[in-house]
Amino acid sequence: MVDRGHNQLSIARQCLVLGLGRSTYYYQPKGESPYNLELMRVIDREYLKFPFFGTRQMKRHLVNMGYKVGRRRVKRLMRKMGIRAVYQKPRTSLPDASHKVYPYLLRGLEIDRPNQVWCADITYIPVRRGFMYLVAVMDWHSRYVLSWRLSNTMDASFCVEAVEEAISRYGVPDIFNTDQGSQFTSLEFTGALKEAGTRISMDGKGRWMDNVFIERLWRSAKYECVYLNEFKDGKEARRGLKEWFDFYNQVRPHSVFDGKRPIEVYRACQPERGGHAPLSPASRLAA
Repeated sequence: MVDRGHNQLSIARQCLVLGLGRSTYYYQPKGESPYNLELMRVIDREYLKFPFFGTRQMKRHLVNMGYKVGRRRVKRLMRKMGIRAVYQKPRTSLPDASHKVYPYLLRGLEIDRPNQVWCADITYIPVRRGFMYLVAVMDWHSRYVLSWRLSNTMDASFCVEAVEEAISRYGVPDIFNTDQGSQFTSLEFTGALKEAGTRISMDGKGRWMDNVFIERLWRSAKYECVYLNEFKDGKEARRGLKEWFDFYNQVRPHSVFDGKRPIEVYRACQPERGGHAPLSPASRLAA
């Protein structure tokens, strides 16, 4: 609301009229220190090895590795990264009070075809001078990654964009499953799913196994792509992740499918009423 080029009111006067401190107007948020960024990278690596470590155990583990860090800092950084220990625990973190939480619909359900169940999740991606967040939408049956997005904030908009792209390209799934994170319980996200006509399912509290396949995707993406490349910035991360997701979908064999690739399983089992076959890279360029 402050107009820097106003010909009558100075910035100080405008701040006074608005009830805004002048120092607040000039404030520039500081990013994490190089040491904190290094800690976040280490926490991310170690979390993939020991996902059951909470803030106490992670702090002790980092100290044993030679890092000077307290539990409060570890807790803050893990929260910023969206990382929580994997075990059944009391309700210590709640989604936004105005957000509805939906029941888990996959318990005991036989998932035997594409577009029956999709799932989505967010993970932390380190870059040289900071970090970003990655969301992916996956077909549960075939493990085919339908869409993904990178963002420098954990808001709901980039998650909605990923879902809308997946639906526009592949049709509407019967069920869409996520965890209870605030991005996925937001009215913006659930509204997009309702408008598309899919049933909404959400994991139980502390139940990472309810969305296990996309958790495995993150492990593969980080060990096979992110940690090997150490991306300089978001642009480099997008380019590298695009190459890896193309590799994952179209080249990487899966032992659970007797060596078949996700794209083969998705196409072979595609139901007549659901979506359309994914486009090849050449077709995407032509489009």
